[in-house]
Amino acid sequence: MTYKEIASPSRTREILQKHGFTFKKSLGQNFLTEPNILRNIADVVDLKNSNVIEIGPGIGALTEHLAKNAAEVLAFEIDSRLIPVLQDTLSPYENVTVVNQDVLKANLTEVVATTFGQPRPLKVVANLPYYITSPILMHLIESSLEIQDLVIMMQKEVADRISAVPSTKAYGSLSIAIQYFYEARVAFIVPKTVFTPQPNVESAILHLHKREKPLVDVLDDEAFFKLTRAGFVLRRKTLWNNLLHVYGKTESIKAWLTEALEKSEIDPKRRGETLSIEEFAKLSNTMVELRGKHEFLSEA
Repeated sequence: MTYKEIASPSRTREILQKHGFTFKKSLGQNFLTEPNILRNIADVVDLKNSNVIEIGPGIGALTEHLAKNAAEVLAFEIDSRLIPVLQDTLSPYENVTVVNQDVLKANLTEVVATTFGQPRPLKVVANLPYYITSPILMHLIESSLEIQDLVIMMQKEVADRISAVPSTKAYGSLSIAIQYFYEARVAFIVPKTVFTPQPNVESAILHLHKREKPLVDVLDDEAFFKLTRAGFVLRRKTLWNNLLHVYGKTESIKAWLTEALEKSEIDPKRRGETLSIEEFAKLSNTMVELRGKHEFLSEA
């Protein structure tokens, strides 16, 4: 038996009318109504013999394509009004489990372990609500799950920030936080016209592929990420001003930072956006090594 695809504009209207569904602006709900784009999203990475996590399935338009390509699909949907809709639209697909839960509050390891029938390569494919893209992305990356690939639709501006290189306007601490663990590339752009309702911003599909090991070797992950955030806290200021803003301005702290910058061969007058991830790692490791010498910095 063949089924009419969920994502066509006419079928989307039919489903919404059947269930009396109205969009909640607070949940950032924008449903894709172009089957070709959904197929392209599902084709960014090979999903065959993989377990896939989806976040925000809506009425199941993307879920349908994931179900056709992957071994099993686990979809997190926060809006309880959509659960009966998904039970209806996804009824042909026995390999889909829908969980009515906020993914940010979910114990991902536990839910994944109890949902998927057997361990397989794990991937995430999702159209994330734009207002909460970064927190969800970091929640996934910082979880203990071994996620091989993430294919995420998001605001183009955020995708550009994540995939940015040094000395560009988009480059920042988010670029570093994600590129440390994943190779990042924008797969393609999605026009506003293929959504119901239409969003106010351009969208992009970002592909993240897990590195075999982090991009750089650091002595202390926490210290490294604190430094990278510090480097961009005041974007128009020099690296030196930003470091003083975050770490403090006592003479002893200035001495520590001065020595670390000199040993790392980094000019304090540079801006954070000009430093490569490798340079941030070098500076962070030097700062960590010098902490023992500067005992007053035990809390820095």
